[in-house]
Amino acid sequence: MKDLTFETLIAVFEEIFGRGLFWTMVAAAALVTLAFLYVLIRDWAVSWKKFLIAQLSMPVGAVLAVWFVMVMTKSKLSDLGGPVDLIVLLGIASVGAVGMAILVYTLEALLGTKRTKGEVDS
Repeated sequence: MKDLTFETLIAVFEEIFGRGLFWTMVAAAALVTLAFLYVLIRDWAVSWKKFLIAQLSMPVGAVLAVWFVMVMTKSKLSDLGGPVDLIVLLGIASVGAVGMAILVYTLEALLGTKRTKGEVDS
């Protein structure tokens, strides 16, 4: 593999996760992102209470993301071979943590109490 292109990355992810699961994850990520943007536009402000709870869920998201990738690639932590593997593992954990925070914040905002425009949580 000489060049790392977007098409190559798509092919690699489809190979790792399977075509159906990969595109289902892409669709779910797009749906959660759109819901998050809807919540931000609807509320016109960040609810700091919801934000705190979302931040507390981040370690769970990091662990789940690492576990999911380890299961899908049939790997173990003992298979880490060097600094690049550790950087990739930390990147996966970071993306999982941020994704979980966005998901939790969005679910709290959509399923929780309704707010009026411009209302600020203290």
